Amino acid sequence: MSIPEIQVEELKQRLDHGDDVFLLDVRDEYEFELSNIGGHLIPLPELPRRYKELSASQEIVAVCKMGPRGVKAVEFLQRHGFQRVRNLSGGIHAWSDRIDRRVRKY
Repeated sequence: MSIPEIQVEELKQRLDHGDDVFLLDVRDEYEFELSNIGGHLIPLPELPRRYKELSASQEIVAVCKMGPRGVKAVEFLQRHGFQRVRNLSGGIHAWSDRIDRRVRKY
């Protein structure tokens, strides 16, 4: 399976335009509290038991610190029938570097 990704600039543009994009933050709760760009928190270890909270018809962008956990989330969701799911390339760190430096890197 290929892992579709979205760059932070495209995501920012889509969010600014009000597109219906569901941000799935797969980091741990303490990380989400330190720094986030909004979205719905389901830590990666909880995804196998909570993925039914998500809608396969909605576009989903998996967000993590730098990308690897987002890739794992996308792989998992693809195996469970989700086709409209992408990883945020570079994660929160890329967002902080290229979109909003107020978003804390940790």
